[in-house]
Amino acid sequence: MIEEFAPAKINLSLHVLGRREDGYHLLESLIAFADVGDEVTVSKAGHFSLKVSGRFADELPPAGENIMIAAAEALAHGASEVPPGAEITLKKNLPVASGIGGGSANAAACLRGLLALNDVTMSDTALNQIAVGLGADVPVCLHPKVSFVSGIGQIVEPAPALPEVHVVLVNPRVAVPTGPVFQALGLLQGAVASEPAPAPSRTAFRSAEALAEYLLECRNDLEPPAAAMVREIGDVEEALFAAEGCLMARMSGSGATCFGLFAHADEAREAASGLERDHSGWWVTPTRLS
Repeated sequence: MIEEFAPAKINLSLHVLGRREDGYHLLESLIAFADVGDEVTVSKAGHFSLKVSGRFADELPPAGENIMIAAAEALAHGASEVPPGAEITLKKNLPVASGIGGGSANAAACLRGLLALNDVTMSDTALNQIAVGLGADVPVCLHPKVSFVSGIGQIVEPAPALPEVHVVLVNPRVAVPTGPVFQALGLLQGAVASEPAPAPSRTAFRSAEALAEYLLECRNDLEPPAAAMVREIGDVEEALFAAEGCLMARMSGSGATCFGLFAHADEAREAASGLERDHSGWWVTPTRLS
């Protein structure tokens, strides 16, 4: 049995630069990963199966429609050394359709686990081709560390190591499907959208405060259409901004999860406690980024 951790993926910035003629959107994002996430295990079996437990298990689609099964089947098809069978288990700790890459991280963890289970080595190029076919966020989740991502998600480049930085993740418990948010941008095929993010200075990652200053020069271009669909996103951001010590707040991915950036763990924990007390229906967790 192989165990893999599938950390939450946080889009610190997300710029939509345009849309290709084939319909795929061109993205540019600074992505980090949290210390919280889902838990994946894989064991040898005669066929692929998926068992799910955890707080948010009931919100997932049936196993046959789950991205983890699609990932397993794609890997078995693309690597002859990987047999077409495994028992996959998932402890679902993260909210579903929440903009923090739960499904993508689960798929990536499944790919890593199946390769390790069968003692198979695959080139990064070949594995990346399988990953991008599953979804734009899967490639960066293969090796979860702070990265610059561009193209349709297939170009993953290392970013400077983050300083000690903490976030409070908040989801108002409203699922936001990614497709409608992109559609709401209204970009025609072949269109050019926004300007790319400013290049970070040499000191942009020296401290939590410097990181926040850089991020405030950036955007999440999916936030306006998502917030127009789900008013709770604005409520979450307002509550995060009001927390003592919060350096900046923004929506991650296509929402509805937002993050508040903090320099110190105790500030993040205190903010999270206050938010949980004042908004009992929200999912709130303090964590560190890497």
